[in-house]
Amino acid sequence: MRMVKDAKRAWRWHSTQALAALAVVPIVWMELPEDLKAYIPDEWRPWIMAAVAVGGIVGRLRAQSDEA
Repeated sequence: MRMVKDAKRAWRWHSTQALAALAVVPIVWMELPEDLKAYIPDEWRPWIMAAVAVGGIVGRLRAQSDEA
């Protein structure tokens, strides 16, 4: 396995940020009080996670400036 040339800057990539959100969302969800969880219907949850994943794909494909 080879690393990409600018792997040290991976935290700035939108795709990395979206994947980090996918990793954190379930943990945060478990810690939320039940009254806050009630605002999001059960059938929406997979769609929300899928939207974050699609955001990661878009973030990986989109050209980002050197500063971002």
